[in-house]
Amino acid sequence: VQLQASGGGLVQAGGSLRLSCAASGRSFSNYAVSWFRQPPGVEREFVVAVSRSGGRTNYADSVKGRFTISRDNAKNMVYLQMNSLKPEDTAVYYCAASVATWTAVPGSRGTDYNYWGQGTLVTVSS
Repeated sequence: VQLQASGGGLVQAGGSLRLSCAASGRSFSNYAVSWFRQPPGVEREFVVAVSRSGGRTNYADSVKGRFTISRDNAKNMVYLQMNSLKPEDTAVYYCAASVATWTAVPGSRGTDYNYWGQGTLVTVSS
């Protein structure tokens, strides 16, 4: 499966952005999907994961209550709604897909993922 992330940009602190991850190729519903991010000069970090069903999620503590992941299997899309953005959210955001059971939520290890999209840059100004 091929993944393409989009929707990044420059936003002021407190603002919102919605990232999209579009999938093509094999059946998207076969994969759980996560978002990772890599801030400047920092290692990549896990942000959030969603199960194949869309019914189970797992958020990093740093984004709980501010970010919301959702998916539309009919459209082969995953979305990340980011609200109340902070300068520390500045990073390149990547979506990644993992083979999983219908309700499983993949973990935070990058090695658990089979496919990665290119990143989209989110810059939050103070």
